[in-house]
Amino acid sequence: MIRHVAIIGAGFSGTLQAINLLRHDGPRATLIERGAVAGRGIAYGAADPSHLLNVRAGNMSAFPDEPDHFVRWLGARGMADAAGGFVPRLVFGEYLQSLLDAARATAGERLAIVAGEAVDVETGEDVRIRLADGRVLAADAAVLAAGNLPPHAPPGLDPAQLSPDRYRSNPWATDLADGLGAGDTVLLIGTGLTMVDVALTLDARGFRGRMVALSRRGLLPRRHKAARAPDQPLDTRPVATPSALVRIVRERAGEICWRQAVDELRPFTQGIWANASRPERQRFLRHLRPWWDVHRHRIAPAVAERLAALRAEGRLVTVAGKTMAFAEVEQGIAVQWRPRGTDRPERLVVQRIVNCTGPQGDLTRTEEPLLQALLARGAIRPDAEHLGLDVDPGCAVVGAGGAAGERLFALGPMTRGAFWEIVAVPDIRRQSWDLARRLSNAHWVAGEGL
Repeated sequence: MIRHVAIIGAGFSGTLQAINLLRHDGPRATLIERGAVAGRGIAYGAADPSHLLNVRAGNMSAFPDEPDHFVRWLGARGMADAAGGFVPRLVFGEYLQSLLDAARATAGERLAIVAGEAVDVETGEDVRIRLADGRVLAADAAVLAAGNLPPHAPPGLDPAQLSPDRYRSNPWATDLADGLGAGDTVLLIGTGLTMVDVALTLDARGFRGRMVALSRRGLLPRRHKAARAPDQPLDTRPVATPSALVRIVRERAGEICWRQAVDELRPFTQGIWANASRPERQRFLRHLRPWWDVHRHRIAPAVAERLAALRAEGRLVTVAGKTMAFAEVEQGIAVQWRPRGTDRPERLVVQRIVNCTGPQGDLTRTEEPLLQALLARGAIRPDAEHLGLDVDPGCAVVGAGGAAGERLFALGPMTRGAFWEIVAVPDIRRQSWDLARRLSNAHWVAGEGL
């Protein structure tokens, strides 16, 4: 019987898991967090004040059984006018922190928070979590809530060959603009949501130089736009190959609009992914993923306007191509890259490079001590597409032998290989809710509440 669950990582996924265990009157929980503050994580704790949520506040409740919870929280703090829009991420971080604080105030011994870095987890008759400082914590089950892994180094770039001031691997650092002048150029490798965050951060921190954003296709995230729901939305999961599904979405886009056509797939995307063959998944990742990402993961209108202003001023330029080589020179870093559609390489000298390729999930390339230890022992394995951890439909971690265990689970973006659509709050809150019910032996209860 599971009486105690250790949760490794106190970002959104881990914090919500602990709170849901309490809400289901389940096992006592121990949150293990290596960062300075539990309850926020990188996404909502290290954000710049200029960063807005990419989802409207009305769909950002932490709880599937209380869909207006975040809106009510905003209203209670005098921010009711923000409920229909896109609030700052730091505000959402305050919301998560308040949920954790409230849980701690009433949970007593049922909730503990441990400051430390988990470096290994051993499972047997129970679970033993070893921390970097030598402490060992015992539990009946453990949940890996590691969040997103840091981005991998771009092709042709060896971080060891570049000075730390020239190459920044952490796009969420607070000093990205330090030491830069108006005559400098910064290369942002990647043109997705991470690049948008970095461009806004550099601008907010006073950088008035030039930013060049480069990715293989040069695609930018699309903006949100208000639209009414279609009169006849999809009510069943489309059963089709990826190419046929593209045709369906295009047809629907002509009937309603492309935003609605993409959004109405949301209830079915996990099922579509789960039922796709491996060749179909590979074709999607190879050919369609970049287009899906920019249409599915959109940015707030205010953010889109700021981005457009930077481009109109010539301070942000986006290009499509592939990096080939990097060399530190007296003026900065000489970047050799090949524009898309040509075989002729070009040279660009920049004063700083920021890795904006976005979070990655390939366990074979991770430098996280915990994941390295579990992988080496065969306690975990990469999913087939190397998007993250291999888990079964109930979030139990699958080991090297192909069997899912009964004491080690995973939540959040690292389970993308099984669920695909599992990076946004609306999806993770459902996943956390379901796993908490399972660990609390309450999954037999019908409906959303107990």
